[in-house]
Amino acid sequence: MTDATSQTGRSGAQPRKSLHVTDARTRRRNAAEARFRFYGAAAIAVSILALVILLTSVLGNGLGAFRQTFITMPVALDATVLDKSGTGDIEVMKKVTTIGYAKVIEKALATALAEKGIATDGLTAKQISGLLSQEAAANLRNQVLADPALVGQTVGVKLLANGRVDGFFKGRVTMDSAKLDSNISPEQLELALKMREAGLMSLSFNPGFLFGGDASELRPEAAGLGVAILGSAYMMLIVLVLALPIGVAASIYLEEFAPKNKWTDLIEVNISNLAAVPSIVFGILGLAIFINFMGLPQSAPIVGGLVLTLMTLPTIIIATRAALKAVPPSIRDAALGVGASKMQAITHHVLPLAMPGILTGTIIGLAQALGETAPLLLIGMVAFVREFPDAPPEGFFDPASALPVQVYNFTQRADPAFVERASGAIIVLLVFLLLMNAVAILLRRRFERRW
Repeated sequence: MTDATSQTGRSGAQPRKSLHVTDARTRRRNAAEARFRFYGAAAIAVSILALVILLTSVLGNGLGAFRQTFITMPVALDATVLDKSGTGDIEVMKKVTTIGYAKVIEKALATALAEKGIATDGLTAKQISGLLSQEAAANLRNQVLADPALVGQTVGVKLLANGRVDGFFKGRVTMDSAKLDSNISPEQLELALKMREAGLMSLSFNPGFLFGGDASELRPEAAGLGVAILGSAYMMLIVLVLALPIGVAASIYLEEFAPKNKWTDLIEVNISNLAAVPSIVFGILGLAIFINFMGLPQSAPIVGGLVLTLMTLPTIIIATRAALKAVPPSIRDAALGVGASKMQAITHHVLPLAMPGILTGTIIGLAQALGETAPLLLIGMVAFVREFPDAPPEGFFDPASALPVQVYNFTQRADPAFVERASGAIIVLLVFLLLMNAVAILLRRRFERRW
């Protein structure tokens, strides 16, 4: 008998198990794997559900901000009221305040209602003109001052309706709530319905929401994002001009030239830590250095851009170093082998191959900076700003706002119409973020090198 036969024949030896028969241990392992797959699928389903609920809420509340109720009617621009001198002198016409234009609009509205045969029984002239936004007279004044030749003519104008009237057509205001509202009455809403049926009032796209300035709490229908969008654009320009060259230069030095010692290790650890520091800490730093010490103006894009630059630098440095490491060492060795200096090997060979990763990291860093709110609140960008900043470089020092801060401002106001404006601003911010991330993905796929 052979040794193998003797070993298999010993008493107490376990019989061989077939691979086609599932034992208890294998069944437990398969069940655990199935549970793990189920947990993963459930987590993804919950995430998608939360995202759908978020987008549904934001879109449901915010899409209405892009459409506004307007009153369209002919207005006779009486020269005896708007140009008392009769000379067309712009300086003289500027002396006519919005009160004079409000009287012209009130008269034109009464005429338009009479021509359409709409009865206004029980409503005073003040209640009828109350259907219009308080911003209507200012908009007409700006239109006339931009083209003084309009004085003396009858022109068709499109004026903003009152925020309560706009909310009525959007379902935010009802007849019952109007009975308890001092700003609108059921009779005014009934008149608004008649005006809509007669074609004097309608819902249409509102360009002022994207290109207009902010408005006071009494004029929610006139509030826009123009100043905030421009302020965000100025800050992103400052961040791009400062953070990209500084971050790339620091990354090249640390990755290619810096000696490996305790000091460079300390710098690398601090860069990694800075990337995880809460953004509000950078706001405190910017308040202390740029405003209190350097004396730069509050609520200015230059301060916001500098603060966001400090916050974005660690992200760009980490992404750039990762892109430089991804370039195979053979590229450097080949360049050095044909006589190139180390600087030439880096600038002519390594850096161009790492550029897609660098650009991707930069765009992601800019997208992160675009959505930051806390550091901008600390440097005063929460202030109410209606006037547009000038063109650069002067505009960098003018008061401005930013998109995330504008969302915060809207949510702090009492009128329900500002909730719609806040959701609309969130949609605009999300569109910018999606576009920036899409550009990063396209750049990565377009210039990606597989080694």
